[in-house]
Amino acid sequence: MDDLLVKKMLGEASEEDQAQIEDWINRQAENQRYYDQFRLIWAQSEVLAHESTVNETEAWNRFKSRVEPDVPVISLHNRPWFSLLKIAAIVLMVAGAGWFLFLFSGQNVANEQITVRSEAQTLTDTLPDGSVVTLNKNSSISYQQDFTKDDTRKLILKGEAFFEVEPDKNKPFVIHVNDVTVTVVGTSFNIKSNVVKTEVIVATGLVKVEKATREIEVSPNESVSVLNGNKDLVKQKTEDEFYNYYKIKKFVCNDTPLWKLVEKLNEVYQSDIVIEGENLRNKKINTTFEQNALPVILGVISETFDIKVERNGDGITLK
Repeated sequence: MDDLLVKKMLGEASEEDQAQIEDWINRQAENQRYYDQFRLIWAQSEVLAHESTVNETEAWNRFKSRVEPDVPVISLHNRPWFSLLKIAAIVLMVAGAGWFLFLFSGQNVANEQITVRSEAQTLTDTLPDGSVVTLNKNSSISYQQDFTKDDTRKLILKGEAFFEVEPDKNKPFVIHVNDVTVTVVGTSFNIKSNVVKTEVIVATGLVKVEKATREIEVSPNESVSVLNGNKDLVKQKTEDEFYNYYKIKKFVCNDTPLWKLVEKLNEVYQSDIVIEGENLRNKKINTTFEQNALPVILGVISETFDIKVERNGDGITLK
């Protein structure tokens, strides 16, 4: 791949070469970062090459003046292959300068902080170790460039993310979120953090959650909540799959109380839905909503329970 990248930098890559490079770059995030660094080093090397103060003609004349008088000096400027040698020398200079920059800045590159943000849309990213992270909206993860170099794979989370961790017993996967530490070896789980609390819900495998001097192990279909400013780790059973709705793009209801579904709908659609009557609040619903608009979901709820959906300005009342 380095040979193809050099051809691309020199403008000599064919359409087939270009397609192969694009396919390689899109294969994983690490390849994109490698390509960006390669291009940066190449650009800086060209700058150094152009700033060279060496006068080739003067250097050649100095060489001629130092040789023995009876040693014939053959001029290369008129030889057809001299231009090829000159091009080769420039390429070597560029490559050499690039290698120098790489060695000089190697430590900084290794310690570079990589940050991935989701902004207004969910985002899925593959980490250098092969683990997959799905970020909910307005969330981010940060980790060092040499993510897999140390004994642990560490990163920092802000917001909410679903992790599918590549197993590696020799290098535990460690997430720092707020003042909570989550450690796993190879499993899948969701972490949600805000100004109020941090919540960890496990889908598969075993997860260790720590805060201060306390720690707890969480198994599949279990969750642990930690209030900010509080040391207590509260574990309980999970009764729904709403925690990963942004990853699977659907709401799965299995005997789910209507109030719980409405609570999630208000969060996702930023709506203001109110249920009128305690009896209606606790009615159970069994269905799956797949990427449906809010009016469609409310229509199904209305038909299921034979209730009215009234709109009052920005608010919605179920009764």
